[in-house]
Amino acid sequence: MHLVRENLFIGNIGDAAQVLQNDSAEITHILSVLSSASISFFSEWRSGLTIPTKEIKKVFVGGSGGAAASGDHVDDASKSSLSPQKLLYLLEYAGKDLKLVRMAVPIRDMESENLLDYLDACFDFIDQSRKEGSVLVHCFAGVSRSAAIITAYLMRTEQLSQEDALESLRQTCEFVCPNDGFLEQQLKMFEEMGHKVDHSSPVYKRFRLKVLGDCYNRGEKIDSSKLGADPGLPTESSSVMEAPPKEGTNRTAYRCKKCRRVVALQENVVDHIPGEGETSFEWNKRRSGNPFNKSVQTECSSIFVEPLRWMTAVEEGAIEGKLSCAHCEARLGYFNWSGIQCSCGSWITPAFQLHKSRVDISTV
Repeated sequence: MHLVRENLFIGNIGDAAQVLQNDSAEITHILSVLSSASISFFSEWRSGLTIPTKEIKKVFVGGSGGAAASGDHVDDASKSSLSPQKLLYLLEYAGKDLKLVRMAVPIRDMESENLLDYLDACFDFIDQSRKEGSVLVHCFAGVSRSAAIITAYLMRTEQLSQEDALESLRQTCEFVCPNDGFLEQQLKMFEEMGHKVDHSSPVYKRFRLKVLGDCYNRGEKIDSSKLGADPGLPTESSSVMEAPPKEGTNRTAYRCKKCRRVVALQENVVDHIPGEGETSFEWNKRRSGNPFNKSVQTECSSIFVEPLRWMTAVEEGAIEGKLSCAHCEARLGYFNWSGIQCSCGSWITPAFQLHKSRVDISTV
């Protein structure tokens, strides 16, 4: 084990097994980041190893499984990128005389694995553990997953950049190396969001769409709970907001030009980085001309939004199709899980596109 900060250690599965079997004068809590949350993972790793446990609770995405107590971290299934009813974490007493408190978070060491949506639960456990004693954060080798979580923890608690936090961790444990998906993508996003997982951030929305697209491409059915609330229904419009708007606050809304039904709010919009206009399109590349004489960028002719519950073709599982108004059936745009190229040249994947010519912008 390596001491990273006061009452915070990093290690591998062997370190954790040693503590769980023989007790420890230093460690009171263990955060296990393995592909399975079950303690049986240790027995599969080393035949004959038996570790007594007593379950405290399991918490699933959406809050099922005994997560009703105050203070529990419950992920909002409609805003999280995690699949509904997926295990968020397991909490149990473990080890000799059940003296240790162990939290197990099921994360695989793969670049495509979702790390962001587990961070808040891990941070809460680490903070509480350091107040009550000392915590060992471990994965299988002590190199990637545990290092990614501790790097993010240092970023948040000490307001460090991703590079500085990792460098600080390497001064304690020089061989740590989170995989590229964690390091170059998700921890960078975590930094861009201001050292927190902000579900309302454009950065997170793009990440969430990518995760949904990956699920779709693997042949998984997209659960309707992963679609955003329909802003055209009064009973759901308030749930789109993190908190009720203050009196007098105006919000931008997009309405069907034909029947005036609200089809999206500004918080449903997924921003993208504008492309290079006509030169981005294959048929215009030959006549793009002098690269130092580029034409002035024009405004995008469409807006791209998160998938919403009024999009019946999306809910039915089609790979692509028209987006029609739920009230008057006027055509508003198009969607494609494989992506659509915006008029600015950027390629959006997956894409849920509303043509600006088919909607009016107003305030609500």
